[in-house]
Parts: sequence; structure tokens; C-alpha cells
Amino acid sequence: MDKIAIVADSIACLTKEMVEQYGIRIVPANILFDGKVYREWVDISTSEAYRLLERDPGRFTTSAPSPADFLEAYYELSSRAQDILCITLSAKFSMVHDAAQVAKEQAEKELPQTNIKVLDSRTAAAAEGFVVLAAARAVAEGKNLAEVIQVADGVKERVTLFALMETIRHAYRSGRIPKVAALVGSALGVKPIITISDSAAHFVGIARTRERGVSRVLLLMREKVGGEPVHVAVMHADALEEAHKLEERVAAEFDCVEFWISEFSPIMGYTTGRGLLGLTFYTDQGGYDEKG
Repeated sequence: MDKIAIVADSIACLTKEMVEQYGIRIVPANILFDGKVYREWVDISTSEAYRLLERDPGRFTTSAPSPADFLEAYYELSSRAQDILCITLSAKFSMVHDAAQVAKEQAEKELPQTNIKVLDSRTAAAAEGFVVLAAARAVAEGKNLAEVIQVADGVKERVTLFALMETIRHAYRSGRIPKVAALVGSALGVKPIITISDSAAHFVGIARTRERGVSRVLLLMREKVGGEPVHVAVMHADALEEAHKLEERVAAEFDCVEFWISEFSPIMGYTTGRGLLGLTFYTDQGGYDEKG
């Protein structure tokens, strides 16, 4: 029997290779289009989901996994693990964390022999993925549950995400800005740069062109990490070719100890739209300028 099993939601944007390597159990979120429900990762690919979003945004919606989905994962893993650590995206973004917690409370009654912990990553996308990876690697190193959580918390405190949106047009779906503001911003052609801090998304600037926006994101990363060795993931929303170009720039300009490309979840892409390009990263030292 394994000592600890790791559960994560599909919005962590991990690659299938990583999931298989570390035995991470992914609980998929749902995409609803034209009366049909698609489980992210299971029933539909990321690129297929973005095609649906582009075809008719009005018929494209999303929903969090249900408590039953998480309970199914807990039951499945309880047969081979004494402890289960479930890591979710920020509770401020979605009901995913609440669903995982409700399932935990139910599982405590039905699976008293299994110890389950639910951890809010306080972030999302590949930044959440880095927290999940840190936990999975700590498990692989033989650490106990308290140590695994400590490692995950350490990465949670250090990981940073910056993303360049192709358009502000869809941002009103988040409820944070009025639709008219999104439409005006789209008409002006500005490309917002967002980050995640304090468990929520924030605008940190705008760029008039995509090239300038990418350069700004790289500058923001440089201000954060300096010359320290860095773990990096390039994120993209159906923009793989541009992601590879950004990958080349990052590899040339930074000391990368880990580097991977992540497909930005359509669950979040519903708000950001296609074409998003960004970086998430952290250093092992944790000594970079927090004000950057």
C-alpha cells in the first residue's frame, strides 16, 4: 500500500506525462456546450475545447467537479493509500475547493481508516501545477504527510504567474469588470497582463502589441528572480507555436532548472479567451524581491 496519494483538479494544467510519472489522480472540471457535458482531460482535448469556445462563446460554459467526483477519487485511492492530499485551485476562483472539502467530510464518515487533507493552492493553472508537483515529488522522496504539505506550502508561497491576454473582450465573464469596459478595451486593442496574488487575479498592466506584452512579462519575471536558478512553465491557450518561441527566449535569458509547456485550461480560458501566453515560475531560494 502506498503511504500518500495526491489528488488535483484538471485546472492545474499538468502534462499527462507528469500525471503518469507521479501517479497523480486528476479530477476533471466540466465544459458545457450546446447541451452536452465534456469532462476536461477525459472527453475533450484542450484545443477542441477552445474551438468550441471560438465557435459560439454564448453556448460555452463551465462548472466545477462535484463533491461526488472527489469522493470517487478518495474511494479509489483509499484502497492503496493511508493518506490522501488533495490540492485545488484558489477557493476564490471556483467551487472546486469547496467540492473537495465537502467530499472529504463525507469520506471521513465512510472511510475512517483514510486520512484526507485538502489544500488550497491559492493560485491556478500551471502555478497550481507546480504546487501539486512539489507535493508529488516529496511523496516520491518518502516524506511523511506533514513534510509533504510543508513542501507544497513552500512552493505555494514562492510561485508567481504572469500572463498576457490576447484580448480583454471576454474578461467581463469573471464578474470583475463590466461588459462595456471589456468591449471598449477590446476596441482599443489593448492586451492585458494579469497576475495571481492573494488568491485572486489582478491586472498589472497593458500592452499595445503582443510583442511588447511578451517583453513586459519577461521583464516582470526578471525583476522577481534576478539571476537565481528557476523552475519555469510556459502557458498558452491554443497558441503552441508562440509558446515554443517564448520557451526559446526564456531558455536563453534565464537559468532554468526545470522547464515545461502547459496548456492553459479552457475552464479559465472561458474568461481570458484564446491566445493567452504566460509564464509561471519560482526559485528554490525564495529570496527574490517580493515587491517586483
